[in-house]
Amino acid sequence: MPYRYRKDAAFEDIAFEAEGRTLKELFQAAAVAITSVMVGDPEAIDQKVIRLFEMEAPSAEMLLYQFLEELVFLKDSERLFFRQCEIDIDRDAPVWHLHVQASGEEIDGGEHELLTDVRAVSFPDFRVRQTCDGWTADVLLDL
Repeated sequence: MPYRYRKDAAFEDIAFEAEGRTLKELFQAAAVAITSVMVGDPEAIDQKVIRLFEMEAPSAEMLLYQFLEELVFLKDSERLFFRQCEIDIDRDAPVWHLHVQASGEEIDGGEHELLTDVRAVSFPDFRVRQTCDGWTADVLLDL
């Protein structure tokens, strides 16, 4: 599994560790993990709506943080859950660039088993690191 939930988070929060052989796989695993916190069966999310967005940051860590915050923002502002994210990441030193095509659908309590509402990604406990096997991220979600 490309992510696993950690039990060391505060009572009101959920923590997970995501991993990938590449930075792209790490971003995709983190997107699935955050969606799985909110929806009982992410596979039940149809791919009816597509959102394209881009962002840039001075580090891979900040880029992942901004990406996850954007998924939370789109959930809150447009009531969208995403099942799949096609991701391209470029580095033009010293800036990292992210291009995303996210596909999903509008939140529907009748069709989706709603679990919990993620309010934000907690920055103080957020970590991204490159390992000998690829990339790993520690993420704490505020509920």
